[in-house]
Amino acid sequence: MINRNKRKKNKKNSNIGRKMNYIIMSCFCISIFFIFSKSILAVHESQPNQPDIVLYKNQNPIHLENILQNNLKNVYQKELTIEETDLEYTTIYKNNDTLPKGTMQVLQEGRDGKQRVVVVKQYENNNLISEEIVANHLTKASINKIIEIGTGSGTNSYKPVVGDKVYVTSDTLAIRLNPDIDSEKVATIQKEDEVTILAIYEDWFYISSTTRKGYIPQNCVTNIAPNMTYKDTEEKDSYSKETLLKNLNFTMPLNVESHFTLNQFKKVLSGNDQDKNKVLEDNAEYFYYAEKQYKMNGIFLAAVAIHESDWGTSRIALDKKNLFGYGAYDTNPYGGSYQFSTYAEGIDLLARVFVKYYLNPSGTKIYDGNVATGKFYSGNTLNSINQKYASDANWAKSVYHWMTYLYNRL
Repeated sequence: MINRNKRKKNKKNSNIGRKMNYIIMSCFCISIFFIFSKSILAVHESQPNQPDIVLYKNQNPIHLENILQNNLKNVYQKELTIEETDLEYTTIYKNNDTLPKGTMQVLQEGRDGKQRVVVVKQYENNNLISEEIVANHLTKASINKIIEIGTGSGTNSYKPVVGDKVYVTSDTLAIRLNPDIDSEKVATIQKEDEVTILAIYEDWFYISSTTRKGYIPQNCVTNIAPNMTYKDTEEKDSYSKETLLKNLNFTMPLNVESHFTLNQFKKVLSGNDQDKNKVLEDNAEYFYYAEKQYKMNGIFLAAVAIHESDWGTSRIALDKKNLFGYGAYDTNPYGGSYQFSTYAEGIDLLARVFVKYYLNPSGTKIYDGNVATGKFYSGNTLNSINQKYASDANWAKSVYHWMTYLYNRL
């Protein structure tokens, strides 16, 4: 039998023991805290020169919202697209020593072709900053433009007026219903046919032939009659060096002519020590012809060629006769760059590229009855072109440096 009194007594003794354990543990913790506190005070007192740590409110608090906004300012995106684009024609120049120096006669009109291309486009804040063609497929062949260049004695400074008789220079020439390269063809005339100018519309003549009236491009006729001999005359500079230098500035419009004569182009691009292979010197005239045909500053074009090719010494310039690195992308500069048969072809093509895509807003009437697409248009100054033409932020300043150099060589 279990003794209930004894069990109560044992339970009571157990409660007393538990209370004693709590008291002992409490005293132990207080002792440890007291000793630890004394140690901290001793260390603090042993270093009297140690300043007290004082907490202040953060004078430059972190604002998470601002950090996110700053890091999202420039948002870059890439897009893969398939497009149909123009395939620019090639211009072929032929010399003719029976024509006066500087004369240009179109033997065959150029026409752009069409190609379907796969393009990688890069955007910064929804603005197109670059594009790279990674594949292409020809859908319509282009037609080369063939120009005859006078290399004979004398010069031709003819300015057409209504009533003049002029002569066809191309092998065949379409008379069109309207002054537009895509307008309906109403008749065809042949080389050396005589026509009369009835009206002048920008780059077009409204003419009367033996068969029909209509529109023809100005650059497909000449005032020089067949078998006509031309008087030997000296070319005179249109503007003095002082006048031309007054027009030079960093913000000058580049979709207008420099007004340098052929002789002046040859003068500023000849005899340069940097031009080790005489690439720019031997092709000076083609910058002049590009200016005259496409209504742009040919000295700007030459300055771009100098900058991009390092005076014709770059590998792309030497191997591919490409003074502009045209077609070269950061991912594959040499492989992507175009190859030309002559330097003149590249000079002519880049002039058209600048006029058609960079220098004029969409819809502007340009060469050969075409209109500008304005695809990369941001303005007609160096800084404006720099935005979408070159990834180098200092490109515009470098090109202007060479423009200034050339202008001062007059």
